Amino acid sequence: MKLSRPARRATLVVHVVASASWLGLTLGLLALGTTAASTGSPVTVEASVRAMKLFADWLLLPVAFLTLLSGLLLALGTQWGLARHRWVCTKFWLTLVTTAATAFALRPGVNEAVSAVSAGGPLPDAGEVLFGPIVSLTAYVFMTVISILKPWGQTRRGRRLRAAAAGRDRVRQAA
Repeated sequence: MKLSRPARRATLVVHVVASASWLGLTLGLLALGTTAASTGSPVTVEASVRAMKLFADWLLLPVAFLTLLSGLLLALGTQWGLARHRWVCTKFWLTLVTTAATAFALRPGVNEAVSAVSAGGPLPDAGEVLFGPIVSLTAYVFMTVISILKPWGQTRRGRRLRAAAAGRDRVRQAA
C-alpha cells in the first residue's frame, strides 16, 4: 500500500507535530521534576508533581500513540518500509518501548509521587521524578537524529527487495 502524495504529506505533518509534542511534554516533565527534586518547599514539590500528573495522565499517552500510529502508517505507506532500513526499525522499536515505558513506568511513578506528597509523606527523591523524563528525552533526541541522518543502510530484506526491483527493471528495459 502506497500513500498518495497528499495523504503522505498530511501523515508526515501529523507525525512531526506529534513527535515534537512528545518531546516538548518530556521537556516540561523534566523541568517540573527538576523543580520538585531541587526545592525544599513542600508546596512547590506538590505543585510540581501534580502538574507532572496532569501531563502524564492526559497528554503523554495520546501523543505517544499518535506518534506510533502515524510513524507506522508512514513506514508502511512509503518507500521507506518498516523493515527495509535499519534506522526505521530502530525508530519503530524505540517508539514502541518508550510508549510502553510511559504507560507502565512513568505514569505509575508520577502517580506514586503525587500520592506520597498529597498524603504528607516524604518528598520524592531526584531519581523518582527525573529518571523517566531523562531516559525519554534521550530516546526522543536519538530518534530525531536518526530520522535526519538515516544511518546504517538497508536491512537484508531491504537489500533483497532492491535487488529484485533492479532485476525487474533490467527485464523491462530489455523488452
